[in-house]
Amino acid sequence: MTTLGILHPGSMGAAVGAQAKAQVSDVLWCPEGRSQASQDRARRYGLAAVADLAELCARSDVIISLCPPANAIEVAEAVAAESFPGTYVDANAIAPASMARIGDLLMPNAAAVVDGAVVGSPPSETKKPRLYLSGPEEPAATVAQLFRGSAVQPIILEGRIGKASALKLAYTSYQKASRVLAAVSYALASDHDVEEELLDIAQGRTTSYLTETSYFPKTAARAWRWAPELREAARALDDVGLPAALMDASAEVLERWATLKDQPPGIEETLNRLHIAPES
Repeated sequence: MTTLGILHPGSMGAAVGAQAKAQVSDVLWCPEGRSQASQDRARRYGLAAVADLAELCARSDVIISLCPPANAIEVAEAVAAESFPGTYVDANAIAPASMARIGDLLMPNAAAVVDGAVVGSPPSETKKPRLYLSGPEEPAATVAQLFRGSAVQPIILEGRIGKASALKLAYTSYQKASRVLAAVSYALASDHDVEEELLDIAQGRTTSYLTETSYFPKTAARAWRWAPELREAARALDDVGLPAALMDASAEVLERWATLKDQPPGIEETLNRLHIAPES
C-alpha cells in the first residue's frame, strides 16, 4: 500500500491526511520544528511521526504539502534537497507561476508533481471539501484514489499543472475579499448608526454575485458613474479611520471600463477590458 507524507499537520493538513488512512499503509509527519499544537493535532488524528524530513521523504510514496502559502516554495525546496523520488502534491493556495516553480524544483528527482487545491473547510463528519488536482493524468488519479470513500472529494482537472491553483485563487479572490469588504462595509454603517438598515438591505438578496455572470456587462456599462461613487466611499471610510484601499482598488478596476458608458458589451469583451489599463 501507499505511504503518504503530510507537510504539515495544521488544521487542514492533519484532517486531510487522516481521511486517507483507510487507503494507505501509513500517514507520516515530521515533528521537527513544529509547534506543540501541531504535535497535539497529529496525535489526535493518528498520524505517525518520523525522525526528520529525510526519513519522511525516504519512506513516502506521495507527499502532500498543505502549509501557509508563503511557505510553499520553502517547503518544496526542502523536499527537493532530499531528492524525493515520489509524487509531490502541492495543495496550497499559490499562483500558477509559483506552482510552475515548484514543479521545476521537484521534477529532476520526483516521479511526478501534481497541482492541488483544497476548496472548503477541513474535512469532518459534516464537511466535505473538494480536492482539485491537475497535471500528469496517472499520478493525479493515484492521488485521487487515496481519498476514495472519504470526506475529501477529489476532482481531476484535465490539463497542465497550474489549473488547480488558478481555480483556487479565482475563487478565493472573490470569497475572501468579499468577506473583508463586508466587514469594512458594516464598520462604516456602524459608525453612522445604520447597521440594522444595512443588514435589512443585504438580507433581501439570496444569491452570490459570483454566480451572476450576466451582470458583468451591466457593471461595465455603469462603471463611469460607479467608479466615482466608490471613490467617495473611500473618502467616507478614510474620514472615520477605516481602510479605504479596497474601495480605491475597486474604483481603479471600474475605470478600466470607463469608455463603455451605458453600452453593455458582451461578457467576453467585458472581461478582456480588465486586462487593459486606461491611458493616463
